[in-house]
Formats: sequence, structure tokens, C-alpha cells
Amino acid sequence: MIREQTVMTNDLPSNEQAGGVNTGKIAIALVVACAIAAFFYFDLGRFLSLDALKNNRDQLLAFTDTNYAAAAALFVLAYIVVTGLSLPGAVILTLAGGFLFGSVFGTLLVNLGATTGATLAFLAARYMLRDWVEQKFGKWLGPIQEGFAKSDFSYLMTLRLIPLFPFFVVNLVSGLTRMSVGTYVAATALGIIPGSFVYAYAGRQLGTINSLKEIASPNVIAAFVLLGVLALVPAVYKKFSTKSA
Repeated sequence: MIREQTVMTNDLPSNEQAGGVNTGKIAIALVVACAIAAFFYFDLGRFLSLDALKNNRDQLLAFTDTNYAAAAALFVLAYIVVTGLSLPGAVILTLAGGFLFGSVFGTLLVNLGATTGATLAFLAARYMLRDWVEQKFGKWLGPIQEGFAKSDFSYLMTLRLIPLFPFFVVNLVSGLTRMSVGTYVAATALGIIPGSFVYAYAGRQLGTINSLKEIASPNVIAAFVLLGVLALVPAVYKKFSTKSA
């Protein structure tokens, strides 16, 4: 009898822990789903457009000049929400950062908000999806995981530097790997600097921009691709040096 009670007592925490984990995942998923639904239901995306930014430039400048610290904090918070929930509008926010705070300080604020939001998306994907993905697709995912783990910093830097890969997709996919959080944060923070600066610098000439395509010219994209290729050099060198040895 005592043994049965002991077994039941020992089993209880593990059941509660498993239930707690499931409850936590469900709660996070509901919060994220409600936030995304509210964004589209109330059409908040209309505030994250080039026209909206240009039409409200005077009011935004006046508010920033009067409440600089508060404006900077609100800007970073908005960037964290947009990137953390994988919502559209990060490019417009980057332009706004350059327009309101200057190309250098705007890039710093963008980097802070984007890296923080991307890390939250990374952690959410890892917490909610990685176990399920590994369970379902483990035998296919294993070799990819091993290859990615050998040079995860260089690979992620390449994905960040080349604008052909959507920012939010890289966030979510990275969460399914075994990359450390420190490596993810470092590669993200460094990798997004060039692109952030280009758009923040363009934001200083907001009145002359009529389309986002004017910023992402073929020359600019080619420069990003070159940077991405250069980021892969250490990984390629490491691979070939290992084979030769």
C-alpha cells in the first residue's frame, strides 16, 4: 500500500509537468494567434505603409523632437512586436527609424528591436514546434541538423545578409535547429546591420521615395549577395580543410 502511494506520488509531478508544458504551449499559441488576428481584423497594417509614413511625417517628427526617449522606446517596442509575431511592416519601420532618428542611431534601434523580436520568434518556434518536427521528420532532419550545427554562425549570417530569404522564415526555421541562442543572437545582430543601414539611410530621404523597389536596386541586392557569399567562406574553408586533413 505504501509502495503504491509512493509510486502515485512520484508519478504526479511528471504528469503535472507534462500537462503544464502542454498548457503553456497552448497559451502561447492562443496569445500569438489572437494578436495576429487583431492586427489583420483592425487593419493595423495600414499604419505600416510607405504612404502612411509619408503622410504623417510632420506629426511623427514633432512627437519625436518633443519626446525623444519615449519615441525611441515606442519604436523599439513596435519593432519587437512586428518581428516577434512575424507581421508585415519591418521594412517600413526601418525607413521610419532612419527618418526619425538618423541613419546611425536609427540602425542601432532597428537592430535592437529586430534582434529581440527575432529571438522571441526563434524561441517560440523552438518551444512549440521543434519536438513535434523532430518526432515526425527526425530521420530526414537529422543530417541537416548535423550539417547546420558545424557552421551554424556562418550559415545564419549568410541567410541574414542575403535579402532573398524572408526574415520571418529564417526566424522560425532556425528555431527548429539545435543552434544555441547565443549564436543565433550574435549572427542575427551582425547579419542585419548592412540591410538595416541601407533602409535607415534611405529613410532620411523619405520625401523622395515613391516605391520600396527604388531602395532594393539590383546593385544593392548584388552587394548583399556578395556579403552573404563572403560569410560562407569560413564554413567552406573549414569543410575542405577537414577533408584534406
